[in-house]
Amino acid sequence: MTQTTSETWCARIQAKLMAAIDAAWAMIEASDDPAVLRKARDKVKACGEMASNVRKIAAMSGQRRPAPRAAAGSALDAALAAVATSMPASNPPTERRLDRLKGGGRGRL
Repeated sequence: MTQTTSETWCARIQAKLMAAIDAAWAMIEASDDPAVLRKARDKVKACGEMASNVRKIAAMSGQRRPAPRAAAGSALDAALAAVATSMPASNPPTERRLDRLKGGGRGRL
């Protein structure tokens, strides 16, 4: 068995699941038979559940996100920097909401 990364495994499984969903959709479009529609709907539901599990496994295995593109001197970066410097600094709250619920520092709810 060859070893693959979680990204390639996830992409390969999701491509197979999308192909199965497309085939089920074609069955739905081609037929009006309730039994065929039910079978296609069940197949799509199972594919969706499997896709959900694949995404969870990929997330647990530490799937890397694509690196952000380096755009030196882009207009968006300049606009965001201008907005960030023009906004007044907000004062942090002096008391957390949890402490207010507890009635201050008394430790009661």
